[in-house]
Amino acid sequence: MRGAVLAVDYGARRIGLAISDPDGVFAFPAGYLERSGSEGHLAALREIVEARGVVQIVVGLPIHMNGREGPEARAARAFAEALGRETNRTVHLFDERWTSREAERVLRASQARSRSGRAARRSRAEGGSPLAPGEIDTTAATLLLRTWLERRSRGAEGER
Repeated sequence: MRGAVLAVDYGARRIGLAISDPDGVFAFPAGYLERSGSEGHLAALREIVEARGVVQIVVGLPIHMNGREGPEARAARAFAEALGRETNRTVHLFDERWTSREAERVLRASQARSRSGRAARRSRAEGGSPLAPGEIDTTAATLLLRTWLERRSRGAEGER
């Protein structure tokens, strides 16, 4: 099916977003939404889906390393179901066990490469500079989407 795919990293504070090109080959960061007590983020996501020509959505499913699902996974499942109703699009759940950790590792490595000399050594010694809010969320969504697109191209979507 031709058209963009939206990836959603559903977190407690923020919803990280990534979107593919219409051919579903490349994953691009698409920012994040702050979670609020209301369901306003569903309407915002519906607008993004319509404006960007999204045909499918991938929601990260946070499974524990031992394979069990906790409250976060149940919340992601409920969110995915609500998002499917709100957007009238197929929503895939995809195991995201490593995406947030990998996103943080990638961002920190990128920061370290961009610094030089003494400033980089001092920053590392102090534990590194904090990442901007939402940066991990959107990077996690991008990694999630990239992995999902790669598996889909091999015929294994990894849907749960």
